[in-house]
This record gives sequence, C-alpha cells and structure tokens, in this order.
Amino acid sequence: MSLKVQTSNITNKNDPKSINSRVFIGNLNTAVVKKSDVETIFSKYGRVVGCSVHKGYAFVQYSNERHARAAVLGENGRVLAGQTLVKPLAAEHKALEVMMMFAVMYVTAALRSQIKLGT
Repeated sequence: MSLKVQTSNITNKNDPKSINSRVFIGNLNTAVVKKSDVETIFSKYGRVVGCSVHKGYAFVQYSNERHARAAVLGENGRVLAGQTLVKPLAAEHKALEVMMMFAVMYVTAALRSQIKLGT
C-alpha cells in the first residue's frame, strides 16, 4: 500500500521568487481532469509543492525552476481529455498577458482617436 502525499492548493501567486518554478497549464478540460490527475502527470518532473486547478486552467508549483522547465518541455503538445494543453512557465504566461493588455489598450486608444477626428 502506498501513501500519496497531498499537495497544497497554494501556488505562491504573489511570491516573485517562485514564479519561475510555477507552470501555467491552459486549455484544461476541468470537467474531466481533476487536481489528482494534474499532480500525477506533473510530479514525474520533480517535487510538486502546490497545485491549484480552476475552470479551464491550472498552476503547478515546483520546488525549483529546473523541474518546472522540465515539465514544460516534457509535456509540450500533450493531449489530455481531447484538448491540447498550453504549458508556459507562469512568468512567461504573465508577460504574454501584460503584452496583450497593452495591445488592447493601444488599439482602443487608436480607435477612439479616429472616432474623435472623424476619420
């Protein structure tokens, strides 16, 4: 009989020192895939210290960046429950999120400027 250690639900989202050891898993079919499934898949790359699953995505917190990078490389393109997972490091996901926010703000400002100028 083997005992499985339950990981925390905390993925240190506010700790800047741990962001490079956190993996964002997007396009996750959470109607089928549970936290225990995510932990099982990603624990083969290193010590998982936290795992939080939300509707459509999850975060896996590793004890170090090397394990997180191994998980991203090892699971790239994995199809799980009929969906191809997106797995950047959380820091890279955050950078993409910020870039998209600025792009939307820029386009919105440009459109407002055209409307005011009547062009």
